[in-house]
Amino acid sequence: MRPPPQARCWADIDLATLERNLRRIKAGLPQGVKYVAVVKADAYGHGIQPVVSRLMQCGADMFAVANVAEGAQIREIGSGWPILVLSPVLPGEEEALLEYELIATLSTQEEAQRFNQFAKQSGSTLPVHIKIDTGMGRAGIWHEEAFTLLETVQTFEHLRVDGLYTHFADAPNNSEFTEQQRQLFLKTTANFRHNYSARTQPLLIHADSSSSLESTGRNSPVNAVRVGLLQFGVPPSDESVLAKVKTEPVLTFSTQVGLTKKLPSGTGISYGQTYILRRESIIAVLTAGYGDGVPLASSNKAYVLINGQKCKILGRVTMDQTIVDVTKVAQVKPGQIATLIGTDGNASISLTQYADFSDSIPYESLCSITKRVQRVYKFAE
Repeated sequence: MRPPPQARCWADIDLATLERNLRRIKAGLPQGVKYVAVVKADAYGHGIQPVVSRLMQCGADMFAVANVAEGAQIREIGSGWPILVLSPVLPGEEEALLEYELIATLSTQEEAQRFNQFAKQSGSTLPVHIKIDTGMGRAGIWHEEAFTLLETVQTFEHLRVDGLYTHFADAPNNSEFTEQQRQLFLKTTANFRHNYSARTQPLLIHADSSSSLESTGRNSPVNAVRVGLLQFGVPPSDESVLAKVKTEPVLTFSTQVGLTKKLPSGTGISYGQTYILRRESIIAVLTAGYGDGVPLASSNKAYVLINGQKCKILGRVTMDQTIVDVTKVAQVKPGQIATLIGTDGNASISLTQYADFSDSIPYESLCSITKRVQRVYKFAE
């Protein structure tokens, strides 16, 4: 593997792997459950344009984003796919809902009135999904107040409820609380579905992400699942229906050795001298730092792979450079590749391991790989 021209650090994005992952996930979903591809935050740092284009080609049913700007990006890529905006739509952003055919999340009476008034003035009808807060304590109408909101929306001629959803607060770690949330959601949706029984199109009902999907029986109203990190190769919890789906990592993160040098025992390394060499050592200075997404919190804890061997980070990660110990690695020279996330020989660093180095989570780690890290796309096998 050679580094891209003039790239000090880069992320390889394998779109063929992304497509394989999607097909495996869809095959693992219960029959009739739609695939909602969550691609917020620039598709978790993978690049929204190439990722969404590939997902459109290989069978995503719907997209979910954080805000109207991301929704607009997707609509410019292709038409025909529903796009749900998960975060609150700010006053003044209503025009974008109409222009880019986006679906707003509805959480309050104020939003319902504002959206309906805008749609009435525009001579249109706005589709919405009502979000029900079952214990996340963030966006969404509190479950005890949800039916009142439904009654209000039913009086508005210019709003159309197309879906209902909730968000689990701790699905991978707290199955008991998750089940409480699930039952509250199902109880609330039963009232909604009864009042919308005359609809020609069924409501889209989604509670789960890929990390929390449970088996759905014939009588379950759940007919969609939001798929985020799993499509990029990050496995869900063992409790999920999709835990048995074998996906592969889509992204690798690499940099280069800038220089190597020998230093005597007792030398302090990097800012603050938080690491003191205990022996004469050979260090390598890598051409990536926290300005590229290498976490400062991984200082003195993480390692990288060079020539298939683990090389510990020494001292503080700096903005543009990271120092690692290569004393026991043969023939390390400037220009060699250092793997931050990915495989080198028989060794590998998964995204989950990379996040653990800095007591972080995979979501944050991906989103922290900055714009100056060049994305290199592989479109075919």
